[in-house]
Amino acid sequence: MKDKIQHHLSDALLMAYSAGSLPEAFSLTVASHIAMCDECRARLEAFDSVGGALIESVETVAMGNGSLKATLAMIGGAMTERPKARAVTGVLPSPLHDYIGGDLDDVNWRPVGMGVKQAILPTSDEATARLLYIPAGVAVPDHGHQGMELTLVLQGAFMDENAHFGPGDIEIADEHMHHTPVAAPGMDCICLAATDAPLRFRGLVPRIAQSFLNI
Repeated sequence: MKDKIQHHLSDALLMAYSAGSLPEAFSLTVASHIAMCDECRARLEAFDSVGGALIESVETVAMGNGSLKATLAMIGGAMTERPKARAVTGVLPSPLHDYIGGDLDDVNWRPVGMGVKQAILPTSDEATARLLYIPAGVAVPDHGHQGMELTLVLQGAFMDENAHFGPGDIEIADEHMHHTPVAAPGMDCICLAATDAPLRFRGLVPRIAQSFLNI
């Protein structure tokens, strides 16, 4: 990437991803960041190695008859590959591109207001993943969080009271954060955001619209 990624995943998120314990929406966001970020991909490989060593050190137990068949049936015989570096062409990193079956032209955008658009992606009920298109210079209404939100920048940039986030950067927000993200001037901002609880808006209009927009 032209610009060095400044904001990375926490160790806790990388370890949870390595262990396979994240909700689907968070796993997709983490995988997309890892595909864009050499540093986090290397850190993930280190956590995977530690996890493998721990498994090898655990005392083995006898498996019951049919255990292997039952396990394969549970996972559908499918193996999940680790994220690779993002594709040279297109905006979306490879995990997200594969997930929606294409790039930005294949996204089913829906207007939110003020030129902002979103596309909610089909994931498990534990958390929600959405693509956000925010025109340059437009602000997202002032809000807080009732849980965790991961926001990965795919194109353009945004800034809030905490920092500036460019392509590949990921912001980790929790219930202690209250902010007003603004898309930076220049290129329109496109993000992938995952949340495990509704946002907490201060303004009346965003609160009224919240139930209709599923945010």
